[in-house]
Amino acid sequence: MAKRSFAILAVVVVLATMVAACRPAPQALKIAILAPLSGDVATFGISTRDGALLAIDEWNAKGGVLGRKIETVVEDSQCEAEPAASAANKVINQDRVKFIIGEVCSKASIPVSEIATANKVVQISPTSTNPKVTVDEAGKAKPTVFRACFIDPFQGTVAAKFALDKLGAKTAAVFLDQGNDYVRGLAEFFRDAFEAGGGKVVVWETYTAGDKDFSAILTKVKDANPDILFLPDYYSTVNLIAAQANQMGIKAVKLGGDGWDSPELDRVATAGGFFTNHYTSEDTRPVVQEFVKKYQAKYGSVPDALAALAYDAANILLMAIQQAGTDDPLKVAQAMEKGRFSVVSGDIVFDEQHNPKKCAVILEVSPEKVSYKDTVCP
Repeated sequence: MAKRSFAILAVVVVLATMVAACRPAPQALKIAILAPLSGDVATFGISTRDGALLAIDEWNAKGGVLGRKIETVVEDSQCEAEPAASAANKVINQDRVKFIIGEVCSKASIPVSEIATANKVVQISPTSTNPKVTVDEAGKAKPTVFRACFIDPFQGTVAAKFALDKLGAKTAAVFLDQGNDYVRGLAEFFRDAFEAGGGKVVVWETYTAGDKDFSAILTKVKDANPDILFLPDYYSTVNLIAAQANQMGIKAVKLGGDGWDSPELDRVATAGGFFTNHYTSEDTRPVVQEFVKKYQAKYGSVPDALAALAYDAANILLMAIQQAGTDDPLKVAQAMEKGRFSVVSGDIVFDEQHNPKKCAVILEVSPEKVSYKDTVCP
């Protein structure tokens, strides 16, 4: 009888093993990364992609999320509205993703956020700082849209306060691309905070994306002789304006925002200038130095803020999915709203408009390097 029971048990074990072997593995969890991998700000996209993939690779090495491997769909969204919208529609409708990391630029993230909201897809932008990314026209938070970075009202205020208090500036010239949501918003917030603090904007000039010759508006800066030249654009445009300003003998201290953060920033042209940013690799906190070490080992370069915030965005998203215990986007969004996330750029909780409460750093440019100068918290 014992032998017969043992034989039956053996058969049961074999059958169970065969059933388990035939059972399909859990379906991979798809996450899209939308970033500008070509064009004028391609370094933004490359850093964003690499930072997000580093985080996802680490999760996959530990078994993925919810017992499922993570599969990425990467699209070149070009930091422009139409390509970004096309990429968002493609990953949602064709690739069937429920989660998007990106875009990088506000003018691209805003249309993506509208598509994500309409389709109940979670979007977390690593670096889009314009308030309109996460809120609708009525000022209400878009239910499934978040960001990992601070917003322009804070960034503009930080830059203005630094100019007034640390640089002793009394006058400023401001240049802006009126057609760029990020640039226009940051310029306006800087102006408002600078003037509220007692400063005066003596030159306010606009240009168009793609302009190469800024001599006409720089002549007005030379005549006004301001203390500060505020350039809230991306590094590719800042390089041109800064070099031309130097050629014209303009002595104003150059100041800008996180759009300067690129290995392709012309440090000679912008030397002596400063810009606000989300992170510095010089931060001595262990979580930062561990991230820097891992990123350098994988990619052979020091991670910039784009890489750090993409790494954070991916980790925040995956932690929220894990906490929610489901890939239901609405439940994941609720987990993000209620969660506290310890990441490279700090310990993050989201406010009612899905913006993280966090500090900013001021970085100083020299011909040799970009270095940490100061930290400013809300």
